Amino acid sequence: MFDPVTQFANPEFLWLLLLLPLLAGWQVWKQRRLTASLRHSSLSAFADVPSSWRVRLRSLPLLLRLLALGLLIVAFARPQTSARGEKVFREGIDITIVLDISGSMLAEDFRPNRLEAAKGVGEDFILARESDRIGLVIFAGESFTQCPLTTDYSVLVDLLRKVETGYLQDGTAIGEGIANAVNRMKESSSKSKVMILLTDGVNNMGSIDPATAAEIAQTFGIRIYTIGVGTRGMAPYPFKTVYGIQYQPVPVEIDEEMLRQVAEITGGEYFRATGNKKLVEIYDEIDNLERTKIEVTEFHRYTELFYEYLVAALALLIGELLLGWFVFRKIP
Repeated sequence: MFDPVTQFANPEFLWLLLLLPLLAGWQVWKQRRLTASLRHSSLSAFADVPSSWRVRLRSLPLLLRLLALGLLIVAFARPQTSARGEKVFREGIDITIVLDISGSMLAEDFRPNRLEAAKGVGEDFILARESDRIGLVIFAGESFTQCPLTTDYSVLVDLLRKVETGYLQDGTAIGEGIANAVNRMKESSSKSKVMILLTDGVNNMGSIDPATAAEIAQTFGIRIYTIGVGTRGMAPYPFKTVYGIQYQPVPVEIDEEMLRQVAEITGGEYFRATGNKKLVEIYDEIDNLERTKIEVTEFHRYTELFYEYLVAALALLIGELLLGWFVFRKIP
């Protein structure tokens, strides 16, 4: 009949329910005091006289009155159902991954190689985000926007998986990659704009110097995290020969000073990844540094149920009055 009660606004009124047994006892005692008795030497003459239904139900008005009083007490305690909810506001971040796909990214000091390792960790990073727009810019001797800023992570991941060396003219145009990403992010209204630049070489192509590109990024409020990818010393690199793939050690040349400068100009940080595990740790650190701002506002919606108890109590009192008038009417 009633919705489940989760709480009472005025629970102190429920203590009055303890009075109901006392009132019931007092009413029974009072009724017995007012009932006349007839002295007779023996009651055996009345043994076979059946009791009428009025006699059997003579306590019904009292029961209805006590139930009505109990319902009134519960109504005064104001039973309520409570619906709890949350309003969540997410302030998304715009993130562009700028990925080096030059030929040197095929070096196998990472497993299976630098490029595939970067793609795998980048995919995990993308899928771990929520509400952020993420884009992908690739570069070698030139730069190309593989995917503009989007929240459709499945499309972005699919495009990331398709990235291979040889898409673009070979070389390392780091400044071009930064400039391309800036061009994609400059119109963004997001309060937080981040670029993750991953490369394994030295800027040797392009018309824009990386430091100059970083200064442009800084004017648009873009923070750049730079990652130098490659072991220290020599790395095995696959060469195609008439006898098949041959591996030769090649020196790892990363312009760490330039990458550190780019990060410092924009308020970011520089990281050096020397293996798969370290690359994962770097992305985890960037993930923790750039978390989406979430504001949660809790609210409670109460539904008053006291009127249902009032209506039920009123119905019981009316029932008692009707029984008193028409069924258990007392003759003066």
